[in-house]
Amino acid sequence: MIFDFGGVLTSSPFEAFARFETERGLPVDIIRRTNAANHLENAWAKFERAEVDIETFDQLFAAESLALGAEVRGRDVLPLLQGDLRPEMVAALKRIKAEFKTGCITNNLPANAIGSMTGRSLYVAEVMVLFDHVIESAKIGLRKPDPRIYQLMVETLKVDPKNCVYLDDLGVNLKPARDMGMTTIKVTTGTQAIADLEAATGLKLA
Repeated sequence: MIFDFGGVLTSSPFEAFARFETERGLPVDIIRRTNAANHLENAWAKFERAEVDIETFDQLFAAESLALGAEVRGRDVLPLLQGDLRPEMVAALKRIKAEFKTGCITNNLPANAIGSMTGRSLYVAEVMVLFDHVIESAKIGLRKPDPRIYQLMVETLKVDPKNCVYLDDLGVNLKPARDMGMTTIKVTTGTQAIADLEAATGLKLA
């Protein structure tokens, strides 16, 4: 059982992006479109692989968003990433951990990127200990959807991809897992994800 973190165990940052855009009078979906353009080598990708520092990310993201219609500073986007934990998903993860090996593959940012998040850091840590193995993009310099990051997880867990279920909120990140033979679940809500997990595992999770 392999989980993404943001947008799966937490609420999606897309809601916060939309609020920010409305408040600033920005074009709809400018942040998501900037993230999606040249998604393997853009500012976001480089930051999640820890190839650039926060200053460079801020400038690159501003330039990339401006090319799509409106300047958005990278620094302003970072605080929008902190979704709220979905307690029902954390409870499901605990139940799953009792029966299966568990892993987490997360595209994240260097530890100092968002500054001090004391309360958040604590509850994130409490969830992370539920996984047998965690892979963080900023620590290894690889990020989804690079197939190597999924391969690294199945090798570390010593599992056959055909026996794995992978959950993510982004279709682009599900494709490499599906290509390896994993069962994939695209997460839109906690309720939907749990129903799909129950179908995939045969466990009662809700």
